[in-house]
Amino acid sequence: LILTGGFVQLLAGFLAFRKYDHLGGAAFLTFSALWSHLVDISAGNSEGFTAGSIAFLVLNAFLIILASSFNVVLLCMTLAMELLTICFLLFTLENLPLPFEIVMLIIFSIICFYGATASLANCMFGKDLMMMGPPLFTVESSKKDTEDPLPCICPKSHCTSGLRTIADLLNTGAVCGVPTDTVYALAASCKHPEAIEKVYRIKDRPQEKPICIFISNLDQLRAASPPISPLLWEFMEKVYPGGIGCIIQKGEWLKKLGVGAGYSRVGTQDSIMIRVPDLTVLVHLIDMTGPLAITSANPSGEVDSTHHDMVISRLGHKLEGVLCDGESDEVVASTVVNCTKIDESGITIVREGCIPAVKVMQIFESVKNR
Repeated sequence: LILTGGFVQLLAGFLAFRKYDHLGGAAFLTFSALWSHLVDISAGNSEGFTAGSIAFLVLNAFLIILASSFNVVLLCMTLAMELLTICFLLFTLENLPLPFEIVMLIIFSIICFYGATASLANCMFGKDLMMMGPPLFTVESSKKDTEDPLPCICPKSHCTSGLRTIADLLNTGAVCGVPTDTVYALAASCKHPEAIEKVYRIKDRPQEKPICIFISNLDQLRAASPPISPLLWEFMEKVYPGGIGCIIQKGEWLKKLGVGAGYSRVGTQDSIMIRVPDLTVLVHLIDMTGPLAITSANPSGEVDSTHHDMVISRLGHKLEGVLCDGESDEVVASTVVNCTKIDESGITIVREGCIPAVKVMQIFESVKNR
């Protein structure tokens, strides 16, 4: 029975720590040590048990003080454990009335059962179905209790609700910071030309610098039936999805791709850079919004943003939202390749980024030789 009690307390302490309840975990682990210490009595070592129990009384006194700042149930449990330890000490002196010991064990069991049931129910249903009681006192900190509010909506990328939040913002014409498979970027829906114009203002980007578009997969491009040669198709199949953007001839086929009113605001008059990112969360976002106008999330001329905190601190006050995904996969942007004359004179490296130019040329040569 003693070993069972110690094991139950140890298990409760482990579960409390898993739920980040460090005080509750420490209390239960301390109690489990006392239960296991009761073996000293059964072994006839009453002197060792007495010394250990006195040490526990001192330690548990600190737990009582801490518990009073959490809730009434935890406070009552630590108080009951203090009284129960005193009962065990009196038992070693053979000066404890049996009815008193039974009453204390019953009280302690009831408190533990209620506390465990209330914690489990409140955790499962996410609301206070069973009251745990308010803290007796709270400690005020000299620091700010709350951090400064974020300048924009900043949901987490691993949450479906976060992805939907950013998609809804983009679909209503907002500009948001999003992660890519390279560095963080500013995104605007191609259906909202005014959002693309806003991207230029946010970045102080020169109007003559074109903005590319991201799509979620190459099948979308095939469905739009652009006038692309077999050589270019095969090259794109090799580099997509990934950190290489291909500049191709612009045309009315872009409207079939889903680039609506923003047709004149993406790319140049004759060409457009298209990329399929190799990042699951961004691909899902594009499936929810359609093609996105994309440019790096940094003030024009400054270094790329490699963490969502950089985007928030640098441009958050100008954005409606930032999809937070932690560190970016790369520290530089994508490699840009001009493929408009791929059949006549091959490809040209416009910008060397995360994919080395040598590797891009090797891919092209292997495709061309086939």
